[in-house]
Amino acid sequence: MISIKFANLVNAFPQLKRVKTLQEILWLNEKFSPHSELSNTDYEIGKEAIDDAAARLQRFAPFIEKAFPETTRSKGIIESKIVEIAEMKSFLNSYYQVIIDGKLLLKCDNTLPISGSIKARGGIYEVLKHAEKIALEAGFLTIEDSYVSLTSEEAHALFSKYSIAVGSTGNLGLSIGIMSAKLGFQVTVHMSADAKEWKKKLLREKGVTVVEYESDYSLAVEKGREQAESDPMCHFIDDENSKDLFLGYAVAARRLKNQLKEMNITVDAEHPLFVYLPCGVGGGPGGVAYGLKSEFGEHVYSFFAEPTTAPCMTIGMMTGLHDEISVENLGIEQKTEADGLAVGRASGFVGRVMEPYLAGCYTISDAEMLMLLREIHKSEDIFLEPSALAGMKGPVMLEKLGQEFIVKQKLNARMANATHIVWATGGNMVPEELRRNYLKENI
Repeated sequence: MISIKFANLVNAFPQLKRVKTLQEILWLNEKFSPHSELSNTDYEIGKEAIDDAAARLQRFAPFIEKAFPETTRSKGIIESKIVEIAEMKSFLNSYYQVIIDGKLLLKCDNTLPISGSIKARGGIYEVLKHAEKIALEAGFLTIEDSYVSLTSEEAHALFSKYSIAVGSTGNLGLSIGIMSAKLGFQVTVHMSADAKEWKKKLLREKGVTVVEYESDYSLAVEKGREQAESDPMCHFIDDENSKDLFLGYAVAARRLKNQLKEMNITVDAEHPLFVYLPCGVGGGPGGVAYGLKSEFGEHVYSFFAEPTTAPCMTIGMMTGLHDEISVENLGIEQKTEADGLAVGRASGFVGRVMEPYLAGCYTISDAEMLMLLREIHKSEDIFLEPSALAGMKGPVMLEKLGQEFIVKQKLNARMANATHIVWATGGNMVPEELRRNYLKENI
């Protein structure tokens, strides 16, 4: 990593001074170009790769339906609903003294089956892709067969010869651990100090080996990588660099397109779409935003949301240094209730892919996330974990601090027709006692 002098960076990027002092900011991406075409052939991603991922998830649907009965209604497709949150919009307008034009919707990945968070998309997808590769190479099945056979004891015995490792702050570990254990893999989740105790406990109950560290997310990932390098039968799921994780998330966008169509919501030049995505290392929001670009082209504007104490993607993209800068370089002590976002160094892969496609990033304090957590529970009877509320302030930040962006993109006259989507990343699996604690006013 390079030697970074804060004084030099502040001269070039004045907003870093506010970031360093944990103030909320909106950073607008000067490299953003709504008319940029997807052309990331160097990364082996693009529309064809998303098509391939969507088809693979469809092949696995019969297996998922049988292995996880909670997916029976959706026939083995892991998907969440999208709902309008008009009461919450009224609260945001009143509390922040703004007028949010258009509709405000919540994409309820907090209710995703199996692991209750957005990580059920990318995390589960990569495990399934790895399992398919092993089963095909072993002659256990062909892609024309029903994948229900993967629930058999014979399949379990096949996969038990292999292991999977991952480093996680919590939700990714849950998704990968639960699905890997169900298939029969030996799975180890390396968890950082930020991971919640209940997530570690749940994984152990599922037969997952959990290794804990008193350090941050980066060390957990490093240890997971080391485990895989020392074992040829071990597959390491690399949250920082995985194209498969990224593509699993990207599939969400085409499903969202169908949901919006069912709600009679148009996305076009006169009806812009704004999406606010909580961001940790970047794989989840990056994959979703990339998929959105693939589906909606120049009519979608994606923003990443991060805690003020873990703004790794914000500083990586602002400076263009990506994974060569960490929050530690700014002297920020990385402590946040939003454990899924507790990352000090962003994915360089995601940051570089998203340079022309990401409208911007903003930061939000823990106090604001917790206040919004209580408010959406009160106004909409929806419980979300703190990380999921990072996106909720997006329309407010855009209205208060993003007028320059709205003018530059010639959106002024179109904001009344806008659709704003807050991507809720998790919450349904949070234990009842912890829910009660989050909902108290005095935390």
